[in-house]
Amino acid sequence: MKDLLYYQDVMLREFDAHIISKETDEFGRHYVVLSNTAFYPTGGGQPHDTGTLNGIEVIDVEKVGVEIRHYMQGHALELEGFVHGTLNWPRRFDHMQQHAGQHILTAAFVELFDAQTVSFHLGSEHVTIDIAIDTLTEQQLTAAEIRANEIILENRPIETTWITENELSDFNLRKEVAVTGDIRLVIIPDYDYNGCGGTHPTSTGQVNAIKILGTEKMKGNVRVSFVCGQRVLNELAMRKRVLGDVARQLSVPEVDAATALAKILSAQKHTEKALVAAKEELLTYEAKALVSSSSGLVAAAFQQRTMQDLQKLARTIVSEQEDMVTLLVSESEGKLQFVAARGKHVSKSMKAIAEKALPLINGKGGGSDQMVQGGGECIISKEDLLEAMQNV
Repeated sequence: MKDLLYYQDVMLREFDAHIISKETDEFGRHYVVLSNTAFYPTGGGQPHDTGTLNGIEVIDVEKVGVEIRHYMQGHALELEGFVHGTLNWPRRFDHMQQHAGQHILTAAFVELFDAQTVSFHLGSEHVTIDIAIDTLTEQQLTAAEIRANEIILENRPIETTWITENELSDFNLRKEVAVTGDIRLVIIPDYDYNGCGGTHPTSTGQVNAIKILGTEKMKGNVRVSFVCGQRVLNELAMRKRVLGDVARQLSVPEVDAATALAKILSAQKHTEKALVAAKEELLTYEAKALVSSSSGLVAAAFQQRTMQDLQKLARTIVSEQEDMVTLLVSESEGKLQFVAARGKHVSKSMKAIAEKALPLINGKGGGSDQMVQGGGECIISKEDLLEAMQNV
């Protein structure tokens, strides 16, 4: 392991090696095994490298047993003898920045709050660590972020060394290592000592910056999302675009966007409440108008009325006219809906009306003796459905 090119020189971007074997796995994917490689395989929370071998794309790299398999796009079997490998360097360096940033931020949580990281994931946009702690306050997050960026600004070296199990006691490791045999340590002197098989830059300054984005509860731990290096600038650019767009739509400076938006949302809530009250009042007037033109039975068909409107209208009618029955039908968005309700001085069950109406529209519904509702297909007109309900 210690002789692999990505461990010998983490900054190596190109290399030469000869092909040991060319195979196809059980999924039909072509891969080659090289005499040595600078391509890092997926492992330890860090994704694999990509790049090319003699111009042919390397799309995946996996360690299977003692082999490091380079999965190729296209005609991998054409490769012969010595090959020239070229890494997708922006991807590799991004992974190095994120992984080193994780070490630095994790160590900050340990140093400040004695809170260990129990898992780590390097995603394509964000990085997450799960911290073994019940809660993290905004003040704690800020303190950890400040401490991590102090370590970056100091541009401390990031060193690696290989040791044996017998030598573990010579180092103040952040956590116990899970491997045996040769053990690789990644060290930021006087700050963090950790067993790790990933790739990292040679100094903390190359991480550039760390920015915590948010937290969430995760199985008794706190998951912290963050970005490092170029991803900080990408995140800032994205948020700048969004904030700028919001500010333009609100016609205010960006610094005033949050206040302006809060005012608009507050006004919207008041408007919505006023609209609900006005709608309730209109339904009351509509109910009185329907009652005034009817005797014992209110039957009406509507267009584009919601089930909620029909129900409120029916309740208003029968609550004010306790000896009345109301039958309401609406055609809305290609469906027929109905409500049937009775006043408390009426003995007739509304279930009988639903039993008549539902088969006519291939519908579903339910309710009680006092009130039923249902909906179905527009296979008859709303007027025909209303007439059928009146004839029960």
